[in-house]
Amino acid sequence: MEQETLKASIKKRYEKIALEGNSDGCCGPDCCNSTEFNPKESSVAIGYDEKILEAIPQSSILGLGCGAPISYAQLKPGETVVDLGSGAGIDAFLASKQVQDNGKVIGIDFTDEMLKKASSAAQENGFTNVEFRKGDIENNIPVDDNTVDVVVSNCVINLTSDKVKAFKEVYRILKKEGKGRIIISDLVTSKEVEGESVNAEDWCSCIDGALTKENYLGSIKNAGFQNVRTLSEQVYLNEDKTGGRKITTLIIGAETT
Repeated sequence: MEQETLKASIKKRYEKIALEGNSDGCCGPDCCNSTEFNPKESSVAIGYDEKILEAIPQSSILGLGCGAPISYAQLKPGETVVDLGSGAGIDAFLASKQVQDNGKVIGIDFTDEMLKKASSAAQENGFTNVEFRKGDIENNIPVDDNTVDVVVSNCVINLTSDKVKAFKEVYRILKKEGKGRIIISDLVTSKEVEGESVNAEDWCSCIDGALTKENYLGSIKNAGFQNVRTLSEQVYLNEDKTGGRKITTLIIGAETT
């Protein structure tokens, strides 16, 4: 499937979610058993702390993602953080609390409605150390070279067509001295989908764009990162729900040096 076709499908889906909510979302490893989707419950199910979520704009909690990378990031006051695929801003707002007023958080998304939603929430709730920028993480992250301490991302890299290219962009913006680092939550698969078998809807859900664990970790290493390691691993979808593919959530850490 053509890259531009996929990107148009991704934008359309996430613009709709920004405007209407994530009514058909999934709670992660077990998926929702209730008939009515609850974004906060979904976020808690994939690893977010319910009490901590109460301290950020509730409009930023859409129940998206496949993990809680921010829980592993160990952010420090004064750090500069970039959240790739920031959506309505859940991880950006959580990060802002940890880096405090002398730190900075930049959310990157390429969906206009998500950017509007996140920027409005920041302004209305007094998050002065957070900003949101439009950008394509695969081609040009709108952040200067060698300026970022930490990059986080939650189930977004799988939306790209070229993972190595995306991770090279991430490597570019991270500080090389002082160990710039990444904490990524994403899905891997037991069997990759290729060519005409790709389904746009499943790609938008980070399923058909998933790599095997070996290839995903390899794409990070090929971009130049060191100490690439798995911090958490759990089953997201069993084979019977995906036509024979096992989908697993990984939380991955790595450094620039």
